[in-house]
Amino acid sequence: MDKPLISIKDIGRKYVIGSEVIHAIKSVSLEIFKGEFVALMGPSGSGKSTLMNILGCLDTPSKGDYTLNGIQVSEMSDSELAEVRNKEIGFVFQTFNLLPRSSSLDNVALPLVYAGISRIERERRARITLENVGLGNRVDHKPNELSGGQRQRVAVARALVNNPSIILADEPTGNLDTKTSIEIMALLEEIHLKGNTIILVTHEEDIAAHAHRIVRMRDGLIEKDYINENIKTVSPRLEALKEKI
Repeated sequence: MDKPLISIKDIGRKYVIGSEVIHAIKSVSLEIFKGEFVALMGPSGSGKSTLMNILGCLDTPSKGDYTLNGIQVSEMSDSELAEVRNKEIGFVFQTFNLLPRSSSLDNVALPLVYAGISRIERERRARITLENVGLGNRVDHKPNELSGGQRQRVAVARALVNNPSIILADEPTGNLDTKTSIEIMALLEEIHLKGNTIILVTHEEDIAAHAHRIVRMRDGLIEKDYINENIKTVSPRLEALKEKI
């Protein structure tokens, strides 16, 4: 098999609050390969949010190694992490995190501003990406002129516009009704079929059921890591993973 896109070895994260030491993650080792669709699950306090923050380069581990797309990120400075985040990771959040006074086009183009791309090229790429998520007719609309599902589509377009190594979706349907949730999950599936790597953080079983692989956490450890047998696929990578997991 190829080298993993994400490789974490014996990752731990502890927080010191007063005289108390909290081990949010005790020891986690995990490999995720290019093109996978992984759901990260677990109850509140399981460590899944802490692990997501580490995978997304929003936090650094207290111990262990993290390699993302060949880059050793475990011991990077905040500014180095910010650069890796912008280049390698596209985020989709439960609360959309859109700029309220900016148009869909400007919201989607934002990561390209940080990447130093020219205005004309930013607008061209943002427009194409909005068209790809079905919002080509909403480029000038501001968030308050869009439905919840449309706002999340803008957020998905923003996550895609930089061609990142991974899409990290944190409870992406948490603020949406059932019908809209199904539409957003269908969009993520479509994005995955185009070759994107997706890590989905959720506590909802029906949302996790869309992923091809499910990693369950409990008490700061991985409790179970398995292929979703309900998804019929002939992917040779999944077949190889079945033997590996």
